[in-house]
Amino acid sequence: MKANKSWFSRGKAEAEKGIPFGDRVVGIAIVAFSVLMVLYFAAHQRRSTGFFTATFGTFEMIALYGIWVYWIVAAGLEAVLGQRLLSRLFDVFGGLIFSGICIAWLLVVFPFEFANFADVLPHSLRFLVQWISNGIARVLLALGTIVHLGAAVFTPIGYKFVDMKRFKRDKISD
Repeated sequence: MKANKSWFSRGKAEAEKGIPFGDRVVGIAIVAFSVLMVLYFAAHQRRSTGFFTATFGTFEMIALYGIWVYWIVAAGLEAVLGQRLLSRLFDVFGGLIFSGICIAWLLVVFPFEFANFADVLPHSLRFLVQWISNGIARVLLALGTIVHLGAAVFTPIGYKFVDMKRFKRDKISD
């Protein structure tokens, strides 16, 4: 590669090399898990189990389902469609920030009652999620906020350092 190419064209060329099989499997697993979570929460809404409290309004619904849609799109672009560059651009320019803000909002409003979280599962499977209390859920939401917002800051920095290292490598090889 020539040294005068832009970071975008170098990134695009690197992304077009292909995605390793293991990365694709992980991405497909993320898409499948995210779809299952959307269906799980939709079942709670449809059955009015009491998991969602009166404070669960339209904005909270957009926040909750938006997080899972973000993961479906980001993982789907990379794993299913093989579009690593688009996935990374989506991550850097908004996906992580949107997701972090949504999780933070859900932590502040907390429109959930985790005593009812297992209600849509068959009785034989309820033990899998019955241990999650409101306190544990708040801690998980707080950790999710920190991770997503931290990743929103450090992901573009990491991409830039990788880009600089590749640029130096390519310059040496020319």
